[in-house]
Amino acid sequence: MSSGPGPVPTEPGPGSVVLLGGSAGVGLEAACQFAERGATGIVLMGRSAERGAAACDTVRRRAPEADVSFVAVDATDPVAVAEAAGQAEERLGGVDVLVTSVGPSKPPRLLHTIPLDDVAPTLDGLILPPLLMMQALLPAMRERRSGAIVNVASDAAKTATPGETLIGASMAAILMYSRAAALEVKREGVRINVVTPSLIANTPGADLIAADPFSNRMFEKAAKLAHLGVAEPEDLADAILFLAGPAAKRITGQALSVNGGISVG
Repeated sequence: MSSGPGPVPTEPGPGSVVLLGGSAGVGLEAACQFAERGATGIVLMGRSAERGAAACDTVRRRAPEADVSFVAVDATDPVAVAEAAGQAEERLGGVDVLVTSVGPSKPPRLLHTIPLDDVAPTLDGLILPPLLMMQALLPAMRERRSGAIVNVASDAAKTATPGETLIGASMAAILMYSRAAALEVKREGVRINVVTPSLIANTPGADLIAADPFSNRMFEKAAKLAHLGVAEPEDLADAILFLAGPAAKRITGQALSVNGGISVG
């Protein structure tokens, strides 16, 4: 005779997580949420060891038991990426989840105003980091026949916007290589998805935009279309954790916009 319902099964934790661009903004908020939900280990990656140490402290304040560390890396350098990926694999005993969140370091500019010498570095700085880190960590994920990758791009990948010629081209590249790679590794149980925000409040990128008159005017117009509210890092982190977790186990090769209604598609 049954004495009542048994214990409610708990959702499995997110496992071990690498966050490229995890020292600020969306990446840092996602790291905190992964820690709060019981990630077995977290490695943050970025250029600045100082910002990385501060980010680790932030994660520990939110989740005191978190196992979090930082690896400094120039993610446009293939050799440095391979070394950083190896360190993460060693520290974590294997990587279950990779999140990349790398944004522009300069505000939007009309194409004819961009110096020719800035074009290649801008494209390299946006396109290469997610691609190289994904490529570096995929072989071990394929061998283990499991893994989830979430790349943060932008709605500029989907909608042409004056001032975002280079940014849009870079984000479209991230979207397309993520989708193609998702098809390549689905048989090995590895999933790859993309989150595409538009405006994100309370981030270094928002501060960069606000400080520039041209980009500030452009994004003020866009913000008026966000009738559900301008997205914040917490909104993006929620989407990232969903796509990285078991509730999205049948989802791969998709691009999820989180933009408060600025655009659809």
